[in-house]
Amino acid sequence: MPSSIVLSGVSFTWPDGTVVFEHLGLTLGAETYALIGANGAGKSTLLALIAQQLRPTTGSISVSGGGARTDVVGLVPQDPQSDPASTVAAALGIDGIRNALRRIEDGSVRASDFDLVGEDWDVDERALGLLAQMGLPPDLDRRVGEMSGGEATLLSIVAALIGQPAVLLLDEPTNNLDTDSRARLFRAIDTFSGTVVVVSHDLELLERVGATIELYRGRVRLFGGPYSHYREIVDAEQEAAASAVATAAGDLRKQRRELTEAHIKLDRRARTAATAEREKRVPKIVAHNRRGEAQVSAGKLRNAHRGEVAAAATRLEEAQEDIRDDRTARIAVPAAEVPPRTQVITDERLRIDGPERVALVGLNGSGKSTLIADLVARGGIVVPYAYVPQQIVFDDPTASIADHVTRAHPDIGTQDVRAHLARFLFRGARADRALGELSGGERLRVALADALLGDPTPKLLILDEPTNNLDLDTVTQLVDALDSWSGALLVVSHDTGFLDRIGIARHVTPTGVDAETDH
Repeated sequence: MPSSIVLSGVSFTWPDGTVVFEHLGLTLGAETYALIGANGAGKSTLLALIAQQLRPTTGSISVSGGGARTDVVGLVPQDPQSDPASTVAAALGIDGIRNALRRIEDGSVRASDFDLVGEDWDVDERALGLLAQMGLPPDLDRRVGEMSGGEATLLSIVAALIGQPAVLLLDEPTNNLDTDSRARLFRAIDTFSGTVVVVSHDLELLERVGATIELYRGRVRLFGGPYSHYREIVDAEQEAAASAVATAAGDLRKQRRELTEAHIKLDRRARTAATAEREKRVPKIVAHNRRGEAQVSAGKLRNAHRGEVAAAATRLEEAQEDIRDDRTARIAVPAAEVPPRTQVITDERLRIDGPERVALVGLNGSGKSTLIADLVARGGIVVPYAYVPQQIVFDDPTASIADHVTRAHPDIGTQDVRAHLARFLFRGARADRALGELSGGERLRVALADALLGDPTPKLLILDEPTNNLDLDTVTQLVDALDSWSGALLVVSHDTGFLDRIGIARHVTPTGVDAETDH
C-alpha cells in the first residue's frame, strides 16, 4: 500500500489556551517533503501529531502505508533522549525481542516468546545492517552513554528505521552530524520508498526534497520543489506586497492631502460668506439660506473625504498584512575590540591571536567539545570570553527571561538588564516569558544575552553547534549578529554553509592540525 498522510481540518491548542494552528488541510504522498517555519510555528508539534504522540484539538490525521511487518511511522525527535546506562539494543527497542529469541534458542516453547518475536526473526541482522549503514560500530550491547552527540543522532535514525516504517519523520536530523554522517543520512532519505517529512535548517538537505511545506501564522501551504523554489516564490510575493504597500501608502497620503485642501476651501468659502453678510451685500434671508446650504454641502464633502481617507487606511492595513516580518529583527551584540596581536587562546592544541574567526572541525567523537571544556577548565583562554554550550539548559524553567539574567548578574540593575535583553529581541513583556516556553532560537538568544553581559565585555565568543534547532530566519539573524561582532570567534559546527556565511578564516582539528577542507 502506498504511504500517505492526510490532515483534515486539524487544529491544535495547548492546555494553557495557546493556539498553534487552526484548520490545517494537507495531503502528502510517497515523496520527501521539507517542513519549514519560524521557531515556535509548530513544526515539531505537527510531527508529534502525525506520529500520534499528541492528539489534535479538532480534525483528524490519517497515516497509511506499509505491510504486516512494518511500523506506520518512524520519528526522529529533535533532541533524542536515551538512558545513558541503556544499551544500543534497548535504545532501538529490540532488547525484548532479542531476549525472547535467546529463550527460544534455549528451548522455550512459550507462546508469549513467539508472540513477542512475531516476524522479527532477523532483528539482529537488520539492526547490525542499519548500524553499519549509519557508520556506527556493530555492537548492540554498547552503552548509549559512550556515544558522542552525533552518534546519538545516528542511533535515533536507526531506531526510526528499524521498524521499516511507511512514513519517516525527521526533526533536525543533521544536528551534530559530520560530513560523512550527513552523507549517510542523505543516502538513507534518498533510498526511503515511503513518505518523508523533514524539519531542518540545513540548506543542503532542503535542496534534496521534492516539495516544501510552510507553516506560517497558523496556516499550512505546500510548494512544489526544494527550498530555493519556495524562496523564489515568497520573495516575488514579498516584492509585490511591498509594491502594494507603497501604492496604498501613497493613496492614503493623497486622500489626507485632499481632505486638508477641502477643509481649507470650505473654511475660505465660509469666511467669504460671513464677510459678505457683515457688509450686507446680500439680503438677510438669502444669506441665512445660503449659510444652511453651505453647511450641509460642507458636511457632505467632509464626510466623503473622511470616507476616502478611512478606505485608503484600510487598504494600507490589508496590504501590510501580506508583508512578512521574518527577517526584520536584528540581534545587536556589544562591541568587543581586540587588537590584531592580542593573545586570545594559548594552548598547545589551539592558538588564537587578535580578532580571528576559527572553526573547530572534525568527525563525530573526535573531541571538539572536549577541547573547549579543557580550555575553559584549564585556563587556556587569556581574555574575557563568552561561552554558549551545545546543550542550553536552564536551572529553573519557570523563571522569566529577565529574572534568569538578573540572577546571573546581580551587580547589574534591572533596567540595564532589560535594556540589554532588548538588543536580543526580548523587548517589554517578551522579557517576562518563562524559560520553559521558549523555542530553540529564543533559548539561543537568551544564552547569548546572558553570556555577553559580562563585565568586562567578552573579547572571545565561543559557540558550540549554535545552529542546532534553529529555523532558517533565526540562523540569518545569528549570521547578521556575528557579522557585527568585532571580537575573536571560536565555533564548533558541522554546518559548512553557516561557517562560510560568518567568514571563518581558519579550520582546526581538536589536535591542532589545520584542516581547511575537513568539515
